[in-house]
Amino acid sequence: MVKKIAPSLFYVTVFACSLALVSSCKQPAPQQAPVEVVTPTKVVLPQPFRYHKLIESSPGKYFDVYTWGRGKDSSGAYLILHSDSTGAHYSTTYGDLEGSVIDVYNTDMNMDGNPEILIESKAKDTTSHINIYAYEFRGGKGQKIDFPKLSTNTKKIYRGGDVFSIKEGNLVRRFPVYDGTKPTGKTKILQYGISDNTFTVKDISAVDSTQTKAKPAETAVVKTKTADKPKREKHTETKKKKKKVEEHHTKKKKKHHRSEE
Repeated sequence: MVKKIAPSLFYVTVFACSLALVSSCKQPAPQQAPVEVVTPTKVVLPQPFRYHKLIESSPGKYFDVYTWGRGKDSSGAYLILHSDSTGAHYSTTYGDLEGSVIDVYNTDMNMDGNPEILIESKAKDTTSHINIYAYEFRGGKGQKIDFPKLSTNTKKIYRGGDVFSIKEGNLVRRFPVYDGTKPTGKTKILQYGISDNTFTVKDISAVDSTQTKAKPAETAVVKTKTADKPKREKHTETKKKKKKVEEHHTKKKKKHHRSEE
């Protein structure tokens, strides 16, 4: 015998099932765990160190360049730790530092297989001049090479603003040219090399500017000479014709004079 379900109970059951079905459809999808963004932290050197740069000149040969000093930022000292893990050689090179370090360069300007470490620092004075501390490492020991000062004429046009770079193994220096206190818009370019443990200096900007200015002047001279040539030839031809006419008249006069005799 089949039992009859009361109408009210039937509708309540249908409504409950419908509500359960709707609620299951509206359930939010499981959320993914947020991706954590890792921001690189700046390495803070312990006091009294201010600056550090690691340079690998060749496999197994490292240079750790540090600056240190408590107190004023305009003075201190530099420290070059040379580690040759292949040959198990270690050495320390140091000296007094003026100004704050801008960058450290590694090169081999004389191409003798011995690396050179160049420390660039900027002094705080009226012209913001640049200091270069240079060492060539032979057998693991650093040998200091004095960086040349600017010539007297170059100092007159120099007001700082140096930009150094390594190009084809040489150290290249650029800075704006001044006329008194006014910039001229020109750039002085000096190229440094090393020969016999001494810096050499080549003025690249002077050579380029001289060659560029000389070419238009030479062309103008050639054009002027070419333009004058036809005039000179025409004048010469006119003189020759005039001379021939005079000679012709002279001959006629002599001939006439003889006939009268």
